[in-house]
Amino acid sequence: MAFLVATTLFLFGQLLLCFSQQVRGVNYTFMREAVEAPVMAYYDYIIIGGGTAGCPLAATLSERYRVLLLERGGSPYDDARVLNMAHFADVLADTSGASPSQRFVSEDGVINARPRVLGGGSCINAGFFTRAGPGYVRALGWDPKEVVSAYQWVEDVVAFQPELGPWQAALRRGLLEIGVVPDNGFTYDHILGTKVGGSIFDAQGRRHTAADLLRYSRPDGIDVFLRARVARIVFSRKGTKPVARGVLYHDARGGSHMAYLNHGARNEIILSAGALGSPQLLMLSGVGPADHLEEFGISLVLDHPGVGQGMSDNPMNAIYVPSPSPVELSLIQVVGITRFGSYIEGASGSDWNSRTSGAAAAQVRSFGMFSPQTGQLATVPPKQRTPEAIARAVEAMSQVPDAALRGGFILEKVLGPQSTGRLALRNLDPDDNPTVSFNYFSHPDDLRRCAAGIATIERVIRSRAFSRFAYPNFAFPATINVTAEFPANLMRMRGGSDPRALEQFCRDTVMTIWHYHGGCQVGRVVDRDYRVLGIEALRVIDGSTFNASPGTNPQATVMMLGRYMGVKIQKERMIAEGSGIEP
Repeated sequence: MAFLVATTLFLFGQLLLCFSQQVRGVNYTFMREAVEAPVMAYYDYIIIGGGTAGCPLAATLSERYRVLLLERGGSPYDDARVLNMAHFADVLADTSGASPSQRFVSEDGVINARPRVLGGGSCINAGFFTRAGPGYVRALGWDPKEVVSAYQWVEDVVAFQPELGPWQAALRRGLLEIGVVPDNGFTYDHILGTKVGGSIFDAQGRRHTAADLLRYSRPDGIDVFLRARVARIVFSRKGTKPVARGVLYHDARGGSHMAYLNHGARNEIILSAGALGSPQLLMLSGVGPADHLEEFGISLVLDHPGVGQGMSDNPMNAIYVPSPSPVELSLIQVVGITRFGSYIEGASGSDWNSRTSGAAAAQVRSFGMFSPQTGQLATVPPKQRTPEAIARAVEAMSQVPDAALRGGFILEKVLGPQSTGRLALRNLDPDDNPTVSFNYFSHPDDLRRCAAGIATIERVIRSRAFSRFAYPNFAFPATINVTAEFPANLMRMRGGSDPRALEQFCRDTVMTIWHYHGGCQVGRVVDRDYRVLGIEALRVIDGSTFNASPGTNPQATVMMLGRYMGVKIQKERMIAEGSGIEP
């Protein structure tokens, strides 16, 4: 046994070394630390946020113009955990100041995370890759052909067809058996029924992120500065209208830097700092609700009441299903797109990698994306998810027999959603989290869809197709030792399938799946070309502009949007400059 353990540890160490060598193999010549940035510099485009939208946008614009991309975090290629699927939960559980993931807690009490790394959310998410539906594209007035082209540009680098293991295959068959039809096979498209979607994890479990899209960049056309913390956007005036002119940012040592736009009417600053960062930076720069900015002594550039409004997070609820049979380690691969507005997905297997970190960590175990260490604690209502409660859940996991951790989670999440909240400043520190509320299930349609989704999960668990991975009638054997302290929700709710009981279960067990959006919405803060209303030379291009989450998972569409808008901006600029048209 000792020999087996030693051999396992050695092989695991070699795997990490291999990943580390692969990771450090990426070395963009145009990517540097912000401490190396000039005190003052000039560009055609300044993009704030090297995330899921910012990377493809910067790469595209660099084809013809000089672009500056400012990222507040570090490189994903310097952290082996980021690119290794087996360490997905470890990144979310890391709450240190240097973590690629920055934890925040909404006013609703739900623990959440925002990215702090080049590549943004694509570096810390569960990897599922799927497009928006045709109706979503039409509603935003996007050109369908250009959208497909932009998706394909992204997919050529970061998207893969996953090979289903037995648990994911059983989930797929179970969904089809209970009527989530038709069977759409493997596709990136958003279609009613059951499908296998794409993944940004390849067959070796290596994550491919939006940062990989920077390979499309023209090296002489782009500078990428890491650990560049933007303090504010600088404005001038054209008559009474504000005009974005530059950006003040700080490096890791506290040094100040100014980046200005080159002379030219079509040069722009573009915010791509995400659903929390973009509205926060607008407010810190003097663009937002006047009364709120006055509370913090911020000089008003433009009274913009819509900034920070319309914040939404797609609520997720999940059921843990202990299995009598071994299960593979998997993240999201299969989705059931129902007709009633709920999406059914699953993830399987326990993450045992933290057990190799040394004697002190030998008993730390994890449920992967549903681990209490990551903040995904749903056995108590949101307002009770204190650090002490999380610590108790982690301790409870250490006491549970190994057999109880053999299984998977089946989740449902609500489309849209229709419930909305708001974002507000907490202080003047751009590195600190703003306050945000999502008001989960405040709209009755969201609650109805969740209840229907939970009922659907129960039917999947009871299906013949899934029987290999579920105990009959949820009658777990005594060896499983499931107690009230078990840190995951089981299908044992009072009231059975009573809608009121299901709705209460939804409220009490709501978690995030990190699909939050809003704060700079189209029609409210930006126009359909993502220009900030009332301000020249400033756009917002990221998930903060969404009024609803696209498809079942947003990352593919956010990356597509960066490419799509980069191409559109280039084309419109070339036409205008060729004809002498002023903006």
